[in-house]
Amino acid sequence: MAFNEILFDIKDGIAVLTLNRPDIRNAISGPEIIDEIGIACEQVNADMQVRVMIVTGTDPAFSSGGNIKDMAEKKGMFAGTPAQIMENYRRNIQRIPLAVHGVAAPTIAAVNGPAIGAGCDLALMCDMRIASESAIFGETFLNVGLIPGDGGAYFLPRAVGMARACELTFTGKTIDGRQAEQIGMVNYLVPHENLMDAAMALAQQIAAKPSEALRMAKRLLYAGQTASLKDLLDQSATYQALCHSSDDHREALAAIFEDRTPEFKGR
Repeated sequence: MAFNEILFDIKDGIAVLTLNRPDIRNAISGPEIIDEIGIACEQVNADMQVRVMIVTGTDPAFSSGGNIKDMAEKKGMFAGTPAQIMENYRRNIQRIPLAVHGVAAPTIAAVNGPAIGAGCDLALMCDMRIASESAIFGETFLNVGLIPGDGGAYFLPRAVGMARACELTFTGKTIDGRQAEQIGMVNYLVPHENLMDAAMALAQQIAAKPSEALRMAKRLLYAGQTASLKDLLDQSATYQALCHSSDDHREALAAIFEDRTPEFKGR
């Protein structure tokens, strides 16, 4: 389909989703961009040949989060009674964490500029984060009298720990990419001009792996955050049995014995 609010491309097993509304600093509270993000994520899930997805923004911002002008004017998802606004959140911006966190393939946020409020949380919804030296992160909801309404209270503590999450949320302060790297919010910090090359290099390393096993490994990592050890071991045994029966596993073993690079087919 044709996208208006995002750019979306798939090549060599790597999907790239680019927020493409630089005129509003890639705000993500409008219904059209929310729909398009959801559709892109569904396409990745439906295509087993996609092994990784990169999420980034058109410069100068990664995402400013909610549209402040719409908030002030009580427009769009910020319009109506308290009960209506509650439903607006559920039916609109809260679809983003469900879609992005629900992507079956590994995801990388390539944070090219300010990631503020829901924009910060969007980066945290991804499995990994690479930040350019232009990146700024802020869980800034309290600065405008709001709370994280898009799942930030779920994602931020898992990325940086509860104490750091409390500090960032309660103060509403912003931090630069180097500080974010120091507290574990991002995997790597790179020069701005090298951001997409670094994200693509990581994506290519991941995309070289067998897609079915890759998606199962992701599911196990997240299941391990809430499951008991016994339940996780049971799930691991099930997935492992499936992997042992796959063509890709047999190809990997053959490649080792034949001293060559494996050619995985995703089956």
